[in-house]
Amino acid sequence: MTNRTAFVTGASRGIGLACAKALAAAGARVILAARDTAKLEAASAEMPGSSWVQIDMSSPESIKEAFAKAGKVDILVNNAAITKDGLALRMKKEDFDLVLATNLTGAFLAIQQVMQPMLKERWGRIINISSIVGQTGNPGQANYVAAKAGLIGLTKSLAQEIASRNITVNAVAPGFIDTDMTAALSDELKQNMLAHIPLKRFGKPEDVAAAVKFLASDEAGYITGAVINVNGGMYM
Repeated sequence: MTNRTAFVTGASRGIGLACAKALAAAGARVILAARDTAKLEAASAEMPGSSWVQIDMSSPESIKEAFAKAGKVDILVNNAAITKDGLALRMKKEDFDLVLATNLTGAFLAIQQVMQPMLKERWGRIINISSIVGQTGNPGQANYVAAKAGLIGLTKSLAQEIASRNITVNAVAPGFIDTDMTAALSDELKQNMLAHIPLKRFGKPEDVAAAVKFLASDEAGYITGAVINVNGGMYM
C-alpha cells in the first residue's frame, strides 16, 4: 500500500483506530478523522507519518472541509457511527434522523468526496463498516439497524456503478467486538451474547482491521460488492 493514502472516519478509538494502525503498518499514509481532536492528536502521535482532521459526519459542510484538507484519497474506510437507542414506539424523530445522518448519509457524502479522483486514477478502495445487526435486526435499535442495513445496500449499488474503473466497494459487518461502545453493556447481556457465538469469544478491533486491510490491498482486487462477516460465527 506504499504511495496510497487511506482516510479512516471514527479513527480516534476502537475499530477505527485499529483499522488506521493496520493500514499504516501495511505502508499506507493514514489520515485519521473524528470529532474529538484531543484523541485524534494522541492517536496520530503513535503513528509516524499519519495526520488527522476533525470531522462531524452529520454535517455536509464538515465532511467537505475535512476532505478538502486531506487531498487525494485512495482508500476510504467509513467507520464513524453513533447510537441513540430506544424502542421504536417512543423514539424521537431527531434521534432517528441524527443516527441516519451520521451513519448512512455521512458515509455516502464521504464517498462522493473521493469518487472523482478515484475514477480519474482508475483505482480505489471503499470499505463501509456495517454491523451484524444490519443483517439480523435488533430490538431497540431501529435507527442504527436501518443505517447499517442501508450501508450494505449502498455498498452493493456503488460496487456496480464504479467497478469498470477498477474501484472496489465492500462492506465489513462486525459482530460483538470488545470496544468502549460495548463495554457499557451488563455482564448478563454479555454472557447471553457469548452463548450465541460459535467461536466462544468476543471479537477484537484488530479482527475487523485485518479484514479491512485485506479489502484495501491489491490482493483483494477481484472482490467487490461483498459483505465480509467478522462475527465469530454468530450469524452466517
